Amino acid sequence: MSAAEDPVGRLLAAYSPFGAVEHADVAETAALAGAADPWSQDLPLHLTASALVVHPATERLLLRWHARQHSWLQVGGHGEAGERDPLQVALREGAEETGLVDLRPWPDAALLHAVVVPVSAKGESPAHRHADLRFVLATDHPDDARAERPDAPLRWVGVPAALTLTAEDNLRESVRRLQHLLAHRSRR
Repeated sequence: MSAAEDPVGRLLAAYSPFGAVEHADVAETAALAGAADPWSQDLPLHLTASALVVHPATERLLLRWHARQHSWLQVGGHGEAGERDPLQVALREGAEETGLVDLRPWPDAALLHAVVVPVSAKGESPAHRHADLRFVLATDHPDDARAERPDAPLRWVGVPAALTLTAEDNLRESVRRLQHLLAHRSRR
């Protein structure tokens, strides 16, 4: 499949990374996009898609507790069999993990951040890496959010609290990018 036919290839071709680290992550992700199934969890580096869920009216975002990483993170995860479009994966995962049925790309369907992150071993799953493609999704009904599982609570927070709560530098960068989008929107 050519880059023009592949949703990941198209997404990355239209994306402008920020800084040397993200340039390297995008290059590694683009190379992965040429694999037969870049979403396969059998690969030591495979694609994932995630999203910062925001309620634009209050400028709050939704964080989910991830027990494996012992951290408050964004929603998202692995593609399922046959899925190829990262935005669709982020939308599905977002709805599953939050119960929100009105999620939509915000302010548009653009990629917010591309990052390669390490994932520690757990049980029979060896340590591996995710080439995570991050988006922003919005809801108009934040009070409808429901945790998928009791061990994965959700928490609505403002940007300053999100920057403090997460232990991941790469997520703090995503949150700062969201902060810029929110500030830009409020100036209109």
